Amino acid sequence: MARERERTPVVDGWFTDDADAPDGFRLLGTRCRSCGSVFFPRQDSHCRNPACGASTLEEIPLSPRGRVWSCTDVRYRPPAPYASDPGRPWEPYTLVAVELAAERMVVLGQAAPGVGVADLPVGAEVEVVPGVLAEDEERVWTTWHWRPVEGGAR
Repeated sequence: MARERERTPVVDGWFTDDADAPDGFRLLGTRCRSCGSVFFPRQDSHCRNPACGASTLEEIPLSPRGRVWSCTDVRYRPPAPYASDPGRPWEPYTLVAVELAAERMVVLGQAAPGVGVADLPVGAEVEVVPGVLAEDEERVWTTWHWRPVEGGAR
C-alpha cells in the first residue's frame, strides 16, 4: 500500500488548502481596518499605504475570479527559493497576471497544467484553483493555479 504524502502549502497563509471549505479554495490577503487597503501577499504587521500606517489588519479571502491582465511562457527553471526537483526534466509553464477588480490589484500565478498563452487572451475570465508546485518522497507542495472559466466573458 502506498504511503500518503503530506500536503504542504508552498507558502503558509497565502491560500486556503481546502477545496471543500464553505468558500472553496481561495487566496488569502489582508485588509487594513483603518484605510481599507488590501494586500497580497498578505501583510500582517502594518499597513503599507504611506498615507495610513495603521497596524490592525484582518485576513480576507480574495475574489475567486478575475481577468487576465497579461501572461507569458516561462521556459527556464527559476532559481531557489522556487521549489523544484533539479533531477527532473524542466517543464515550461504559463505565468498569468490576473486583475482582481474588487481588490484593485494584480496577482501572479501559474496557469493550470495544460493551459497555455493561447488559452488566456487579455481580458478573459479566470478562476483560482488548487494546484501542485512540486512533489518529493515526503510531501506534495501545494499552490494555486489560474484556469479559464468555461463560457467566461471577455
